[in-house]
Parts: sequence; C-alpha cells; structure tokens
Amino acid sequence: MKKTSTRLADGRELVYYDSRDDVVRDAVDQRPLDPISTTSEIRHDPLLGDSVAIASHRQARTYHPPADECPLCPSRDGRLSEIPDGDYDVVVFENRFPSLAGDSGRCEVVCFTSDHDASFADLTEEQAALVLEAWTDRTAELAELPGVQQVFCFENRGAEIGVTLGHPHGQIYAYPFTTPRTALMQRSAAAHRAATGRNLFDDLVERERADAERVVLESDQWIAFVPYAAHWPYEVHLYPKRRVPDLRALDEDARTEFPQVYLELLRRFDRIFGDGEPPTPYIAAWHQAPFADPGRDDFALHLELFTIRRTSGKLKFLAGSESGMSVFINDVPPEAAARRLREVATT
Repeated sequence: MKKTSTRLADGRELVYYDSRDDVVRDAVDQRPLDPISTTSEIRHDPLLGDSVAIASHRQARTYHPPADECPLCPSRDGRLSEIPDGDYDVVVFENRFPSLAGDSGRCEVVCFTSDHDASFADLTEEQAALVLEAWTDRTAELAELPGVQQVFCFENRGAEIGVTLGHPHGQIYAYPFTTPRTALMQRSAAAHRAATGRNLFDDLVERERADAERVVLESDQWIAFVPYAAHWPYEVHLYPKRRVPDLRALDEDARTEFPQVYLELLRRFDRIFGDGEPPTPYIAAWHQAPFADPGRDDFALHLELFTIRRTSGKLKFLAGSESGMSVFINDVPPEAAARRLREVATT
C-alpha cells in the first residue's frame, strides 16, 4: 500500500491509498473554496448521561446531487470534485460538513472506489483489502489526535438509511468520548468478568459456535452469526476468532481472510429478498475499544451489519417503543434470519 497525503483548497486533509507503489499523486485542488467554518458543539445530557453533537452547519450539506455532479467522483473533464486526481483506488478526506470538529472530534469520508455505480459488494478482494488497510491506518492516525477517545469506521448504504450521496463511501468518526453503546458493552463485560472470571465476548462467540443455529458463515479466522437477541430484522455480527481490541491489532492471517468473508456477507445481504428487489439498504459498523480504557484488552473488535428492511417492500421503522424507550421489537426471529442468510450463499 502507498499512502499520499495532501491538502484541499480549504485546508482539509486528503489521503490517497493506492495498491501500487509507483502511483504519483500530485494533482492540486483548483476550486475557489472558502476556509471551513463549523459550529460543532458537544452537549451533555444530564438525564441520560450521554452526549449530543449540535452541528447546525450541516443543514447546508450536499443533498442527492445528480450523478454528473457527484462530489466523490474523481475530477475529470473540467469538473472539479472533492478528489483532485482523475482516478483513485481508495481516498480519505476530512468531511466538509462534519458532525464533529476541532475540540469536538473529527469526521472523515472514505471513498471505496472511483466507480460511482459500484457498491462495496462489487469490489475485488484486493480492493476490499485496501479499504481495510485504510480503516486501520486512519484508526492509528486518529488515535494520536489530542482528545480523541474512540474511532468509529462505518458505512451507510441506501437512501432508506438516509444516505445523501450515492457514490460508494463510508465515514470515520473520531469521538472525544466513549460512545454510549460501547460503554454499555464495557459495563456488561465488567459484570461478566466479576461474576465468572471469563471474557464476555469470548463466551458469547463460543455459545454461538456451539449452538450453530444462528451461525451464518465461519472460516479459519472469522465467524459471522445473527445474535441471539438481534435488534434488527437481518443483523449479522462478524468477529475475528482471535480477540483483539481494534483494527490495528489484527494479525496478517485475519487481514488476508477478511475480504473474502466480508464480501460474501455483503453479497448475501443483496440476495435476502430475492431477484428484482433493489439493493438491500444497510449499516456496517466497526466496534473498537476506546483508547484510554484500562480494560481495553477485554474488548473484542467486531463488525455489526444490519438492514432496516424487514421484508420485500417494507422497512423497520423505529417507532414509540424503540425511539421513546430504547426497547426494540424484532419481527424476524434471529434463527429464521440466519437460515435465510445461509440459503443465499454464493454458489
């Protein structure tokens, strides 16, 4: 992998990740951009104990542009975009409309490919491996920024999820605090350790392996399963079999095997509802240990992949119980979801 860092016209950082070492990236952003001005602010909720990002400048962000005006495509034929070069493998840059900025953290955009009409599932194994390298490198770089406590790499796919740019891309958030969902996992893991002397994540994975009914696929280095208490209609958790706290700690065997396993999962997601259905909307989220946590080695890196589509033409909306009380109601039994995800395996 070759990494080339540059600056956009308004001062934001942009990083090219190339699979070939002989690629030269010297294009300059020619756009007449004003310096970035953000109003991101973190406010603490004293009742719930969590934090909310207030970011009013995001009201002006780009919203469903036509394909020929996509800001994530390369700059070509006289049309200037967020990426100055005429082509790229993987590129990461600071978000122009960040939810978190300055002392409140940092937000980055990850473009998986220059092909506007592709999706992550269309990538080759080599391309997917390069994305993994970019995620890992950004985690390492952002971990060194003052005040950053946790890095979250994720992809939103599909208009139903709320995606406003159709180009295949994800995001990386560098939070100045431990996120509420991670804090819940930490508390559960600590209680399990105190009660049993064992690691909660290890026991959870072993239970799923032993039961096998909810296992979707398993390889030498990875296991994917629908969790026993799945919140979403189709939800898969992907774990490396050797527990590590974050992407930086994955060994070469796990890195080598990841593209094949992950691409297979994504392709199965697109087959869940049968031929003729539009691509399955999903969220893919990497859960990594906070950096300053003294018990971070007890945390298990894993990816959670889920869709809000519950059946053909119908979505799972977060209504009163979910949004008002955080109590999820799932219409699809996890065992049925796992069975369906095994049925649609690539042949």
